[in-house]
Amino acid sequence: MKTNIFKTLLIALLPICAVSCIDNVPEEEVLPRDAVSFDYYIDQDAEPKYYLDYYVDSYITFVNTSPATTKGEIHWDFGENSKLVNPAEQGQDTIQCYYTKAGTYKVKLTIGDYSKEQVVMIAPIKPIVTIKVTDPICEVRSSLVTFDVELPNPQNKPATFSWSFPEDTKSADDDDYPTYVGQGIEDLPAPVKFSHVGSQQVVLNVKLGEEELETTTLNVQVGYNEPVPTLYYAVQGGRIMALKLANKTQEELEGMKIYPFDLGVSSGQHPFNILFKDSSLYVLDAGKQFYYVNDELGVLGDGKISVVSKDGKKVETMISNAGQAAFDDPFYGYIDGDYLYYANRNTGIMKVKLTDRDKMYNINEYPYFVRHNHLQYYGNGLAYGAVSRNFAKINGVWHWSTCHTATSTFCFMDDDILKDPVTAGNKDLLPEEGKICDAIKIGSFHYSPKHDKVVFCAMELTANCVSVCTYAEWKAMQSGGDVKKKAITFEDKNFESNLDNNLPAIEGTGVESVGITQMAYDDVNECVYFAYRNNGSNTSDRPNTGIYCYNLVSGEVSCLIDGVAAYGVAVNNTPSKLF
Repeated sequence: MKTNIFKTLLIALLPICAVSCIDNVPEEEVLPRDAVSFDYYIDQDAEPKYYLDYYVDSYITFVNTSPATTKGEIHWDFGENSKLVNPAEQGQDTIQCYYTKAGTYKVKLTIGDYSKEQVVMIAPIKPIVTIKVTDPICEVRSSLVTFDVELPNPQNKPATFSWSFPEDTKSADDDDYPTYVGQGIEDLPAPVKFSHVGSQQVVLNVKLGEEELETTTLNVQVGYNEPVPTLYYAVQGGRIMALKLANKTQEELEGMKIYPFDLGVSSGQHPFNILFKDSSLYVLDAGKQFYYVNDELGVLGDGKISVVSKDGKKVETMISNAGQAAFDDPFYGYIDGDYLYYANRNTGIMKVKLTDRDKMYNINEYPYFVRHNHLQYYGNGLAYGAVSRNFAKINGVWHWSTCHTATSTFCFMDDDILKDPVTAGNKDLLPEEGKICDAIKIGSFHYSPKHDKVVFCAMELTANCVSVCTYAEWKAMQSGGDVKKKAITFEDKNFESNLDNNLPAIEGTGVESVGITQMAYDDVNECVYFAYRNNGSNTSDRPNTGIYCYNLVSGEVSCLIDGVAAYGVAVNNTPSKLF
């Protein structure tokens, strides 16, 4: 009986299963089409083949793809700087035109009462220049460099190429080779050798038909002929530059000039410090506003730390303070082990892993390594509002220079940092290392343990620029008079070019002037480097704006690069011919 009931149910369900197994094919939805539409392209069979690029002079084919139901007279409007290949095609479904100038154009197709617009972007014709070098790097006075050029030329117009080379450029046979004029794409200059180190500019001017194209400038990075250290510096309102430190006189160089390399990377707004570690530069940009600003909402910050490869080919953001408190922008820094420490304007020092990238600053992820009120100095010489300057470790001890409400260099160990803030430190528990240069505003400093010399800049005495003394003498300094006694004498005095070029004076307020923002040490040549900016007065006791070098062995100071206003400086002490 049970079996019969089961069979009856099975037979009853079969029609339902049969119906449910039939595929439900959805009806194709017919989407509404524009009354007017068109496509455009460049013929892939055209010679030369530029069908992927819409250059000036390219023949562009436009095709009416409107529905057949759209009736009416056809009219094409390609905008200014356009020319029809065949004017008789106006009013046809297919038409060709080209543009005589680069730009963005609106193309409009009108059929009867309906119309359609599309944007066409036309690229300028520019020569594409490439170089080949006989050696792994382009070495001064020895490597042969050949040039190749590609010129988009959709209408095959006659072309003239005028090449200009840097001073003292030579041919393979050592003949002077200042310029070369070539007729046609295959008429290229002979291989050349460069006589000077640094970014050497090759200039190419092209006349295509009757039109002069935009000048093309190619920077060829020409290396030195032996491995030496490299100095990096951040130009004010400019870019990151690099200079080979040959440490030779012009007579020893036998006429060879050593120019800086332009890395093609922006310095930022106020890159007070740049640091070098392994093969990377860490650029600390304090942003637009580096002195006091009433940032009640805490949104005026725009500083950041960028990581730049030593050749400038790769740039990454390490940490950004954009849109946050301006006082939290990164001002001064120091690398110790696997960490970068950086000071904000007036509160404390943060600690960031060297491997961190694309981070936004927040106090939870990056708590203070040390704050003013987490040292027993607070209320005993260190106060709220003390503005940070350079800091570094000397013999394992932190040295933190400040100005404004606290004018000293405060020394402490990691164990001296308090876990909890204090309103007034305990005088009986001050760090054993104590203060240095009490009541003296130290803007920047560098200590060489090998020579037991401190090179430093006292902000109140910028006219004297920098002073040099032993560490013990530095620690015992009590007044500006002590600083003046240790001031070094400059061989290069002020030049009128400083005024003629309108180079910038010292920036900021009297309390927060910039001065010399950093010093860097070259352990091969045993020199300390710094960037100095004249305050604009034409007096003999003020050196000219430029990059300076102090030799720790000879005690001599010299101007390395005259007339360049810069901020941070750093040295790659690994000798190399290029970077």
